Amino acid sequence: MSKYTTNAAALAAAVTMAVGAAALLSGPAAAQEKEKCFGVAMAGKNDCAAGAGTTCAGTSKVDYQGNSWSYVAKGTCLTMALPDGRMGSLEALDRDLPKA
Repeated sequence: MSKYTTNAAALAAAVTMAVGAAALLSGPAAAQEKEKCFGVAMAGKNDCAAGAGTTCAGTSKVDYQGNSWSYVAKGTCLTMALPDGRMGSLEALDRDLPKA
């Protein structure tokens, strides 16, 4: 095998890997943009910002805690169907906060 054959094979392998990686990165899951949506997470299922006395992800204390957020598909936060007339928000809410 000549060095040209080896280099051509290595180049072909590199191109194949690059095309495969690009397909993975540009697939539907990667293409979908996300936004932070406050007041939509179940207790302990938030992505972050669960208010004073908490550290971050998974630390919300009550369902739909207004000062905790989860990532949702961009454009869906304000239209999510939540119980009891609740709505998601792009900013922290003063509702459903844990008792002090």
